[in-house]
Amino acid sequence: MDNKMFCFQCQETAQNYGCTKAGVCGKQSETSNLMDLLIYVTKGLSQVATRLRGEGKAVGLSVNHIVTYNLFQTITNANFDDEQIIERILLTIKAKEELLNELSNTDGLAEAARYADTTVASWEEFSRTVGVLSEPDEDIRSLKELITYGLKGVAAYSKHANNLIKDNEELDAFIQRALSDLLEEKSVDELVALTLETGKWGVEGMALLDGANTAAYGNPEMTRVKLGVGTHPGILISGHDLRDLEMLLEQTKGTGVDVYTHSEMLPAHYYPAFKKYDNFYGNYGNAWWMQKQEFESFNGPILMTTNCIVPPSASYKDRLFTTGATGYPGCRHIEGGIGEEKDFSEVIALAKTCPPPLQIEDGELVGGFAHNQVFALADQVVEAIKSGAIRKFVVMGGCDGRAKSREYYTEFAASLPKDTVILTAGCAKYKYIKLDLGTIGGIPRVLDAGQCNDSYSLALIALKLKEIFALEDINELPIAYNIAWYEQKAVIVLLALLSLGVKNIHLGPTLPAFLSPNVVNVLVENFGIAGITNVEDDLALMIG
Repeated sequence: MDNKMFCFQCQETAQNYGCTKAGVCGKQSETSNLMDLLIYVTKGLSQVATRLRGEGKAVGLSVNHIVTYNLFQTITNANFDDEQIIERILLTIKAKEELLNELSNTDGLAEAARYADTTVASWEEFSRTVGVLSEPDEDIRSLKELITYGLKGVAAYSKHANNLIKDNEELDAFIQRALSDLLEEKSVDELVALTLETGKWGVEGMALLDGANTAAYGNPEMTRVKLGVGTHPGILISGHDLRDLEMLLEQTKGTGVDVYTHSEMLPAHYYPAFKKYDNFYGNYGNAWWMQKQEFESFNGPILMTTNCIVPPSASYKDRLFTTGATGYPGCRHIEGGIGEEKDFSEVIALAKTCPPPLQIEDGELVGGFAHNQVFALADQVVEAIKSGAIRKFVVMGGCDGRAKSREYYTEFAASLPKDTVILTAGCAKYKYIKLDLGTIGGIPRVLDAGQCNDSYSLALIALKLKEIFALEDINELPIAYNIAWYEQKAVIVLLALLSLGVKNIHLGPTLPAFLSPNVVNVLVENFGIAGITNVEDDLALMIG
């Protein structure tokens, strides 16, 4: 255990092996080790909760929410604040001890379920014994981490739905059972089965959030989003949480302050409910990794509702606010739990003292092609496929990132034949959504479904086309998959697609470091998973 830490959950992990001194994301070793301990005690709480359910006893929503919040807080670039993580560890141990008192049979519980040390000073040494490398078998470790990261992804979606007062207690029970299983000795075959089951429940998590969002804000619709700036002071909101945006828009009405979206919050413009706000101005900037430049030029306060936070420059750190599961040391945090009204008055007051944003681009982009909107265009789409006007769809969802190798996705999109259409969701779209790729019979060649969780729409679109064309296998559709990944929400999207039977998915810019060679072979042999090479060869392989 010579490493100060070990983390390989994101695509940018050092040398595609693992971060051992500090995270490439900016996470310090102490923070990483605390997160390992938080996952450990969350598994312990989950095992006790699972055992309680087995005894026919109820587990409250508060416990479910603790588990999903903890998983969400450890997602890449979400939280860097040790004090917040310590608070969660203590809360989790307390909740677990309370459940233990209700348990009739405690025989056979794992050490994580019995861990009750609340002496923070003792955690540093212990936390280094319960991290990723505590599992010595490479293949078992690989599968357990793959499942863990999938659970983090689905927990993020569940948490957003919870904020809209929507729960799926069967999903919560699965998340906790799976975390409990990860404390046990399991064979490779058992873990492969649990991996696919995680993907199945990933679909359920996406469906839960899709239903919560559309019930609250309507079905996304084709929308033109402004990219320029106005003359009023502004607040920039980033991340994924639409409930936070709704509260901010309500509180900024009539204040003379405009609200702009950044990165993954862009798809909020597609929802009908948000179009009533006159001060909901447009989208500012690009994907998360460009925030150092773009937050500087925005001039006003920035509200981070979820990942991805890049450690802020001193020049704007005093304008950066966090809320929910996010946090950064020295940045002001807006409190508020599920069902509570958050008070953004401090953010609004600061905005009023700031100059308007500096314009960095102009024009507009078009999005809003979630499943309901595409279904409304189904006749046009089907006719275009039958006539040959559309030869193939290419799913290019997922994440964006800093690596120069990701320029591949811009070149790939620009090089696609003009009879192909890109289906996208997630911040990967910033690599090509601002290219002028034109239309096919009035259908834009880039159809943006929304956030990473809206990959659910891409799956529904594929299933609808399978039904329309009366195909037996989803892989018979004229759809290729070239997906970029960065963090754990992309992992659950991948597992969800696998659970639906989708094969021959290309994943890049690198295959995950947490996949051992043997696990990669399983994915290749059973699902046709492959990496990327170069644009010319990949176009020939995927498009023909």
